[in-house]
Amino acid sequence: MQQALFGGGCFWCVEAVFLQLKGVEKVVSGYAGGINQNPTYEQVCQGTTQHAEVVLIDFDEQQISYTQLLNVFFTTHDPTTLNRQGNDIGTQYRSVVYYFNEEQKQQAEQIIHSLEDEGLNIVTELSPVPTFYPAEEYHQNFYARNPSQGYCNFSIPPKLSKLRSKYLDLLKAD
Repeated sequence: MQQALFGGGCFWCVEAVFLQLKGVEKVVSGYAGGINQNPTYEQVCQGTTQHAEVVLIDFDEQQISYTQLLNVFFTTHDPTTLNRQGNDIGTQYRSVVYYFNEEQKQQAEQIIHSLEDEGLNIVTELSPVPTFYPAEEYHQNFYARNPSQGYCNFSIPPKLSKLRSKYLDLLKAD
């Protein structure tokens, strides 16, 4: 089992996308990249802890590659807006790839360079994995448990639609 750590705005959105992929065994919403130990959601939302909302992904590389995860990540959020995803504004919503090893770093750099060669101005932070703090239990698997919640109903279906249109072959069977 391998791991990936990504932040692409609200962790509810990112989690909902990656839970759809075959080979993804577990997704944990949480916080990383900040200065406080054991931050709370309320602290992170204030934007003073420097943490990003992130998801820690456990995946089976025999079923899905890290590069495939990166491609999904860069497709299903906006890596060109600094500290913002849609109406979510603040450093806690920044686009970030935290890498566990040099190979992950190189794969992320390669995709970022490829996107930049297409004319995109990628602002995604690329950094070594910092301490990861799982978010409170009520945030875990949030969309599946709250599909009609206003924010979820507005923000997540377009991301899932984009995922289905571009990566149908990577989706788990229903």
